[in-house]
Amino acid sequence: MTDPFASDGAKAPPKPFTVTEGRREIRSFVLRQGRFTPAQQRAFDEAWPRFGLDYSGRPRDLDATFGRHAPRILEIGFGNGEALRFSARQDPDRDHIGIEVHAPGVGRLLNALAEDGSDHVRVYHHDAVEVLENEIADSALDEVRIYFPDPWHKKRHNKRRLVQPAFAALLVRKLAPGGRLHLATDWQDYAEQMWDVLDATDGLHNRAGARGHLPRPPWRPQTHFESRGQRLGHGVWDLLYDRVPQAGER
Repeated sequence: MTDPFASDGAKAPPKPFTVTEGRREIRSFVLRQGRFTPAQQRAFDEAWPRFGLDYSGRPRDLDATFGRHAPRILEIGFGNGEALRFSARQDPDRDHIGIEVHAPGVGRLLNALAEDGSDHVRVYHHDAVEVLENEIADSALDEVRIYFPDPWHKKRHNKRRLVQPAFAALLVRKLAPGGRLHLATDWQDYAEQMWDVLDATDGLHNRAGARGHLPRPPWRPQTHFESRGQRLGHGVWDLLYDRVPQAGER
């Protein structure tokens, strides 16, 4: 089987794929595009029309997008797509949406999806906050996953972390009652902030109790990076929250 993440040395197409990013006052990421391999560039040219979602800033009909009505999982910041690909293979009865701003990672996942034939997956190359605010309907998601977000470990940069009160409230709006929020981090300081924010957010219930975490669940694969970190003594915290009805909801 051909490795979909490998470069074959082919010459890059003459017309590069470009994306115009939206505008926000503060972003939760720095756009580090890196270097495209020819295989990744070809993925945008050939696989984006099949798996990619162009940001429009308008509400999206997900039933029309996927050609069916099914529960939906959103992964924010999927990196090279390893966890999303694993989930799509294991859980074909649910639709998967991924959001990532790092273009080479998007290209690698597009190649993998094309090899797998995963037509129940769609991908955004855009800012997750804008996608959630403008394209995803309220209560449209069965699950949201955020695995190893940028920790912005310097104290002066903590304000750039994705998990903040306003973002948590946005996630509650987009999750259906009974839905699940799953976060993972290998920075204890960020886990502490996640507890500070999420345990205090109306509509979220920590499955492990206040300031609690659980062992890695079977739907999240252990990455090589994570295994290496654990061999060096790094901890990993998996936080699982259930979306519970709020006042006035059934």
